[in-house]
Amino acid sequence: MVDFEAFVKYSKPGPRYTSYPTALEFSDEFSYDEYIKRLKECDKPLSLYFHLPFCRSACYFCGCNVIYTSKSDKMSRYLDYLEHELEILSSIVDTNRSVVQMHFGGGTPTFYSASELDRIIKAIKKHFKNFASDAEISCEIDPRFLNEEQLQVLSSHGFNRVSFGVQDFDEQVQKEIHRIQPYDITQNAVNLARKYGMISVNTDLIYGLPYQSLESFKRTLELGVSLNPDRFAIFNYAHVPWIKKSMRKFDETTLPSPKTKLEILKYTMEYLPNHGYKMIGMDHYAKPGDELFKALENGSLHRNFQGYTTKGGAQLIGIGLTSIGEGDDYYAQNYKDMVSYEAAIDAGKLPNAKGIYLNSEDRLRKSVIMELMANFALDIKRVESEFSINFFEHFKAELDELGDLVQFMNINNDKIEINPTGTLLIRNIAMCFDEYMAKFKGVNNSFSKTV
Repeated sequence: MVDFEAFVKYSKPGPRYTSYPTALEFSDEFSYDEYIKRLKECDKPLSLYFHLPFCRSACYFCGCNVIYTSKSDKMSRYLDYLEHELEILSSIVDTNRSVVQMHFGGGTPTFYSASELDRIIKAIKKHFKNFASDAEISCEIDPRFLNEEQLQVLSSHGFNRVSFGVQDFDEQVQKEIHRIQPYDITQNAVNLARKYGMISVNTDLIYGLPYQSLESFKRTLELGVSLNPDRFAIFNYAHVPWIKKSMRKFDETTLPSPKTKLEILKYTMEYLPNHGYKMIGMDHYAKPGDELFKALENGSLHRNFQGYTTKGGAQLIGIGLTSIGEGDDYYAQNYKDMVSYEAAIDAGKLPNAKGIYLNSEDRLRKSVIMELMANFALDIKRVESEFSINFFEHFKAELDELGDLVQFMNINNDKIEINPTGTLLIRNIAMCFDEYMAKFKGVNNSFSKTV
């Protein structure tokens, strides 16, 4: 049973992006040569992320790295550079390694036509031929930009998962967020996904948007469940107009109050379990037969910059503008502006702009934070064995900093387990183990509120 009053009492602003590192900052001092060395030397399975950044117009709530255009030549030029980037990458990375995960994100990947998607995937498979038989191959989809030919292409190339952006079905909300998307458009998209064999269909919803109310969101949940997706992602809208200019278009008086948002959250946490979905990780719900739920049950759920996955331990390589990669001891990000991105590739280099190396302490804390965030539990004995520490001595200050949050945790010599209320406070719990958070105390401009 969740104690929502306690949740409100103990929640506090936290990082807007919740993959580790939470407050550790990327730097342009990150060495390109050392990054290339890590790419060459790694022998782990591969996870590939491709950023397709283009959208026709702005959705005002969106916090993604997006380029708005209607120019087909601009989009085609980007594919030329993606192909060149793949050629450079394949000269560095052992492309015979198994690809266990691939994801198309954006932007709007399906803003590209079926023939263009076919071109992208063929270029990838020209270099990376060894896809695992159980690889997760997924694509983010805006149902407003989807046709049968596109799904035929995705299916023919082994894509088996899709995530549909919905956000809200209420007409007034859709108008305000600049995303008109009638229910039948989304329903047709889901039907096409099922027709072409997608084994997992996810639907994204957001609470906290302008003009939302408990009653309107109840209707959104009802319509969402009627689509019968395998998973839901229910995100709290992060209103950060000082970062994203499009959010300044909202009249802030139309945003639901913290009280209303809490009512929506509480109702969602009751409604979805009553309709066949159980909570996994942060903000996600899945049917009990879903592999993510099974991974949570056996403690093997993982989280990376692509979200929750059962494919832990892979080296994530980000390809395309702004893409982020991850290895055991580093994070790397590509250039965010197209001029720099293209210039790097023209010079025969990967478009790496910045990153961060993780020392042994960073890796320890990353392991603790990610396991807590993914599984709402921590195997203390595993951590002690893997990192050769005494957990309670090493993290004495952090355990003291938890303060009243310990009431939402069961801690013994072997394990930490988070109770139902604590799952809602998991960001705040995890922040206590992040030594880089200290310098941000009292500085809220980089953070969003839990409620």
